Amino acid sequence: MSASTTAPVGRLPLPRVWAFAAGSIPVTMLLLVLGTYITPFYSGTVGIKLAVLGATLSSLRLIDVGFDFILGWLMDRFETPFGRFKPWFVLALPVFLVGVYKLLNPPEGAGLEHLVPWLLVCYLAYSLLGLSHAAWAANLAPDYHERSRIFGWTQAVAVIGSVGLLLAPILTGGAIKPGDAESMPKIAWLLMGVAIVAIPINALFTPERVVRSTKKGGAGFKDLAAIFTTGSMSRLVLTDLLLTLGANTTAPMYVFFFHTAKGFEISQVSYLLIPYIGSGIVGAPVWSRIATRLGKHRAIQVACVAYAVTQTILMAIPAGLLAPTAIGMFAVGFCASAFVPLMRSMVGDITDELRLSTGKERAGVLYSLVILTQKVGSSVTAIIVLPILQYVGFNPKPHAVNTPEAIMGLQMCYLFAPVIFVLFGAVALFGYKLTPERHGEIRAALDEQERASLASAEESFLGPAETPPRPA
Repeated sequence: MSASTTAPVGRLPLPRVWAFAAGSIPVTMLLLVLGTYITPFYSGTVGIKLAVLGATLSSLRLIDVGFDFILGWLMDRFETPFGRFKPWFVLALPVFLVGVYKLLNPPEGAGLEHLVPWLLVCYLAYSLLGLSHAAWAANLAPDYHERSRIFGWTQAVAVIGSVGLLLAPILTGGAIKPGDAESMPKIAWLLMGVAIVAIPINALFTPERVVRSTKKGGAGFKDLAAIFTTGSMSRLVLTDLLLTLGANTTAPMYVFFFHTAKGFEISQVSYLLIPYIGSGIVGAPVWSRIATRLGKHRAIQVACVAYAVTQTILMAIPAGLLAPTAIGMFAVGFCASAFVPLMRSMVGDITDELRLSTGKERAGVLYSLVILTQKVGSSVTAIIVLPILQYVGFNPKPHAVNTPEAIMGLQMCYLFAPVIFVLFGAVALFGYKLTPERHGEIRAALDEQERASLASAEESFLGPAETPPRPA
């Protein structure tokens, strides 16, 4: 039984929510560096051949996928005096510091022998931080709507890290330029400094609620089978995969679309990411408020339709108009900012559903599944869209002159691929049964189980209450 501090079941004060959300900032910054800057740095500066680097990164991704499920299983299996998830989150700090420093400070003559181990360490740090933080967020609030609020603010605060890194050239007067070889060691120190501040703030000022399993024992085959056969969870995993594919399908085409089809300079293309990512600061809390009125799955469906509309409008904006395009990027990002926080909050609801039916806490494994869909979805988008661009005759080489037909093919791919995936994600949520009313019934049953468990523990410790003698 955990001896961690028991948080109040009601509404968590906003300063404490912000303190918890601060832990998400180094996670998003690390994800941006790994996803955007590692490939050009290690191919262009370190000198690893592009084909070799691509094959290596893909292979390491396959290994990385296994991290999450194993870590989730371990988190569910072991309790500590400090909680179930907090120790793993704190443990990630030294892993993060060492991995980031070594990865972004390669020695002269470094090659794959340096990249492979330190990239795996960074993947491990990301898995430890992301998985424990998501499961801990669900643990903070058992209430259906409060859970949406916490995940919404967490997503909003997390965006600060990504936007800050993208704005680094402006904020530092050009001293730090993400992607520039001389700036990568500076970025390492920046990430390390943020982690040293944010992770302890998160750990020191946020409690972890005690969750008692009503059944003993580890995770057997039947327990794991219950996870994969839970109707709500299987539907949620499918939806999460479709939404990830939709929101990330544009990534491999992003530079091509805005540079070649829309006519922006490369520097402008990079800055257009700022309103897209930054919109999450506003969007995530707004969508959590919408979810309190409509329910989470309905709010996601509304966001999916709005995403399809705004993505279409973005493509229709004439080429070269920077301000309208930035507004369009903000609108698309605003809609997409609903997906991650609401889906993560729904996993927390399913954790309660599964605990009622099995008597065991399985938040770690459940969150590992959706983090896995995020990684798989983000990894396969290039496999989907790049062959299509080749088929329509698009030439990606710098200064290449593409035919109008090739540019039209690029535009249609940029529009239809994400819209189709996102709309299918909305369709997948039809029939989702874990509504606010149903979750309220589950919470009431779990609260009754916890009261009975406490009463039983007190009786076993103090002994049964003596019956007073009957009067003569």
